[in-house]
Amino acid sequence: MGRKRNRTINLPAPYLKRVWLDRSLVPDWEAYPFCLPIFRDEFDLSFESAITIIAGENGTGKSTILEGIAALAGFDSGGGGKGHRLIDHSDAIEVTGEDLSVALRAGWLPKVNYGWFFRAETFFSVARHLDRAAQEAEQLLGGQARQSAPDYLSYSHAEGFLYFFEERCQRQGIFIFDEPESALSPSRQIEFLKLMRRMDESGQCQIIMATHSPILMAYPNATLLRLSKYGLEPVNVTDMDHYRVMREFCDDPKSFVEAAIGD
Repeated sequence: MGRKRNRTINLPAPYLKRVWLDRSLVPDWEAYPFCLPIFRDEFDLSFESAITIIAGENGTGKSTILEGIAALAGFDSGGGGKGHRLIDHSDAIEVTGEDLSVALRAGWLPKVNYGWFFRAETFFSVARHLDRAAQEAEQLLGGQARQSAPDYLSYSHAEGFLYFFEERCQRQGIFIFDEPESALSPSRQIEFLKLMRRMDESGQCQIIMATHSPILMAYPNATLLRLSKYGLEPVNVTDMDHYRVMREFCDDPKSFVEAAIGD
């Protein structure tokens, strides 16, 4: 039977309209991830724009939410595209946000069948898998495959990230980024903003991103949400602690650092 082709959808992003927790399906409220404060009350997240950015302190559940959404979209918890299983989980002992998906429900209009889940901590494993697959194809097909082999790991850390984004994030779909700034200098983050703008202007890409970067939080067309133990709320970037800390540092770096390490 022939492989099903991706169908172009003549509707603009966002395609995922809403995710919510069905409390009747939670297996154990004491177990992770359901024990996180964000899930104590009703968890219901709507997507009003093509780009949604979630920011907050470590441990509040940003990555957990993204992992749960990724599972609903058909992505593996280790990262990759729909139907890909690029990470070997056989020796894994950690519990991930993928377990959230057993009680998470989604509303799509319509559901897209392409996209990518990017996780900073698994980027090299995913890139190595894709590079190896390209090398194997090159051995089988010769010059026909050589033109398309990505070779991500031959680049510097940041350049590999950006090359990966450029190649994988130009089609219609849903793209989930978990802290993409982890390898990017401020100037490279601006390059990533330019990529976001191209994706946004295409009208065919939905982005859901978790970040600690005030630069990325400031993307003008995004819905910025602050995640805390009290829930999710819309916020301006200038009201984020991340922004205030960086502003205080830039105003007087020496005094800021002296005060910070003197506590």
